[in-house]
Amino acid sequence: MGDIKDQMLKSETLEQQAVDNSKEQFANSPDILKCILNAIMDAGEAHSSLSKQALNSAKVREGLKDILLGPGQLWETLRQQREQEDISI
Repeated sequence: MGDIKDQMLKSETLEQQAVDNSKEQFANSPDILKCILNAIMDAGEAHSSLSKQALNSAKVREGLKDILLGPGQLWETLRQQREQEDISI
């Protein structure tokens, strides 16, 4: 899961959306599912079984989104990341 979250934390689009939107609005963004799909493909070789399941199942991708937004704290981390960038400017 860390590889996927790490890939998603690199997304400037998601970072901006996390800053501009509530967690609920962020969770409903179509960009988050696109980013999950891209992160799965990027991490594919390292986690081929999970990647195959996730690439073939919207339900699995939704589950990943729930994990990333819940215990994975993706939204909070993206907002914090932006705040730290703003402080260093």
